[in-house]
Amino acid sequence: MRRLRTSFEVAGIAAQRFVAHDGWAIASHIALSMLTSLFPFLILLAALAGVFGTKSLADEAGVLIFDAWPREVAKPIVNEMHRVLTEQRGGVLTIGAVLALYFSSSGVESLRVGLNRAYGLREMRPWWLTRLESIGYVVCGAFAMLAFALLVVLGPLIWRNLLNVAPGLEPLSLTVAIGRIGVTAFLIMTVLVIAHKFVAAGRRSLWSVLPGVAVTLGLWFLAGLGFGYYLDRFSSAYASTYGGLATAMVFLVFLYWLAAMFLFGGEINGTVIAAKRRRLQARMQARQERSAVL
Repeated sequence: MRRLRTSFEVAGIAAQRFVAHDGWAIASHIALSMLTSLFPFLILLAALAGVFGTKSLADEAGVLIFDAWPREVAKPIVNEMHRVLTEQRGGVLTIGAVLALYFSSSGVESLRVGLNRAYGLREMRPWWLTRLESIGYVVCGAFAMLAFALLVVLGPLIWRNLLNVAPGLEPLSLTVAIGRIGVTAFLIMTVLVIAHKFVAAGRRSLWSVLPGVAVTLGLWFLAGLGFGYYLDRFSSAYASTYGGLATAMVFLVFLYWLAAMFLFGGEINGTVIAAKRRRLQARMQARQERSAVL
């Protein structure tokens, strides 16, 4: 009971910090940055996959990104993504790739701004260094996506060969299918941990960022269910309000809520870290006072 009450107190303080740190405004900045960064990142994926001789791998990596999204949000975007990834671009490995790399790194920069506020930190490094770091994250993320996509593509092929050798494994097919969702969840969790540990200024231990990561994952799961349910019944409201821009607006609103929940997870961590720091300072002060008396 005490832990539950403490959890509610932490959540309440984190909500106050979220508002004080202009969380809603920063969330809109992150959402817009992610929207403008997504397709440059997909173009970069296509360019890197082309180096290895297969564009289908980039397409599979793109699908993997949206696997955990509500179908009503992901389907229109996936259709456009297929077109982007299958379109031929003669200069994509030159100037186009450089521009795509730079613009896609803006998404990382927006996350950095939000997390620095959530943790109460100020970035002291020069802008060009943080931009280079963001570009490095984008490149590593692209290669990681291609690697995960390769596993997803090879997985069913390996499984079919195993069934030919050992037909008795057929009852486990559902488990293998669920494994794809598990890969996506693991990828999302890894991205969140890296963002909280390394993207924001300073360094934090793994255990200190896990509470915020867990809260963000839980809220994202609920948001996916709730937003999918809402669109399934009231999608006509968006169509009548925004007309041909309805798809883009649905995507942007969903990104906005995801960004707000991401920042709230950062505020949870910031609240817990600040409380631990205050307790440590109080203990040190008490020790100093006892030493002075002695």
